[in-house]
Amino acid sequence: MTPNTIPMLSPTAGGPRAWLARLAHISAWLTPHSLLALVNRIALAGIFWLSARTKVEGWFTISDSAYALFSDEYKLPLIPPHLAAQMATVAEHLFAVLLVLGLFTRLSALALLGMTLVIQVFVYPDAWPTHLSWAGLLLYLVGRGAGAVSLDRALGLR
Repeated sequence: MTPNTIPMLSPTAGGPRAWLARLAHISAWLTPHSLLALVNRIALAGIFWLSARTKVEGWFTISDSAYALFSDEYKLPLIPPHLAAQMATVAEHLFAVLLVLGLFTRLSALALLGMTLVIQVFVYPDAWPTHLSWAGLLLYLVGRGAGAVSLDRALGLR
């Protein structure tokens, strides 16, 4: 059986183990890395882009409410709230766009993974199910890259 052919499912040919092996082969064929990477990139970009847009007014003016959020609720250690608000807003916008484009994907995913870790540890420690799902998608991109439908691939970047 070649990698580009879809095997037929026949429950009688080889028993349940062979049937499950064929099902696994079909599943792998239907979900290539490039598809998974593209879906992960778009899903994660949507999450971080929408979060970034809540922090700005107009095109890119960081709102007073964003500054208040970092000052009153987030309270990150070691980073002044004003600077943290600016850094988070720029990072969420920038890395979301880079993920959609598939440009510097591993770096962008790693940066957002770091941001997710900071949010988990210092801001919302009880939100670990959400953050774990983000981390799983981000780790896939860090480890496997952007896939074929990306500027990384077009530019010959890994």
